[in-house]
Amino acid sequence: MDESPCRIVVLDDDPQLRNLLRRYLSEKGYTVDTAATAPELDRLLHRHVYALVILDLMLPGEDGLSVCRRLRARGEDIPIIMLTARGDEASRVSGLELGADDYLAKPFSPRELIARIQSVLRRRPSPPIPGAPRPTGGVITFGPFQLDTRNRRLVKNGERIPLTSGEYAVLEALVCHPRQPLSRERLTQSSRGRVYLPNDRSMDIQISRLRRLLEDDPSHPERIQTVWGYGYVFVPDEPVPAEPTP
Repeated sequence: MDESPCRIVVLDDDPQLRNLLRRYLSEKGYTVDTAATAPELDRLLHRHVYALVILDLMLPGEDGLSVCRRLRARGEDIPIIMLTARGDEASRVSGLELGADDYLAKPFSPRELIARIQSVLRRRPSPPIPGAPRPTGGVITFGPFQLDTRNRRLVKNGERIPLTSGEYAVLEALVCHPRQPLSRERLTQSSRGRVYLPNDRSMDIQISRLRRLLEDDPSHPERIQTVWGYGYVFVPDEPVPAEPTP
């Protein structure tokens, strides 16, 4: 399965436009997936790593503005170009304020869309090397563990737990997407920057190693759970309720 750094996903409820964009963008060298609804987009985002989202504003069910707001609220920094049949300033400003990187009103020229895509991708910083420390970040706490995403460290009760680069990158991807199932394909791309191959058991071995480090009973994991036939999901510890004040 191709996990090209030029992989794009298109969310639009118009099947003709989806097919047009798939053909045109594919001819320009992009790998293109399409979705007709927000839930379909969510499933694709959980499975693959994308360079950019093309997002229609007017959608059945959850609209494009809501999708954009939700993606940004959960920390997704993937570039977004919004499409709409409405070219009014208010809609354009709303999309940009919610975190869209650019805006294109329908009808539009496919050549203009390509120019917008190239412009947005040029403005984005290069993706970090899988497993490398981040210039910015924070500490995520779960149970007795603290994951320091800036310094690339896992600590338990004040004691550092050594991890390989691959193990750290897998753990970071899972912990930063709590309760969101992530496919083996996406975890492999996030941790190694390469394509996942069928029958490759190395991801399962890394998960097994992480479970031995994180779980009270690795044979019955609670924090890193298996999503059968798909991948894995991180389930954070439930907060302990505060003791009532006498």
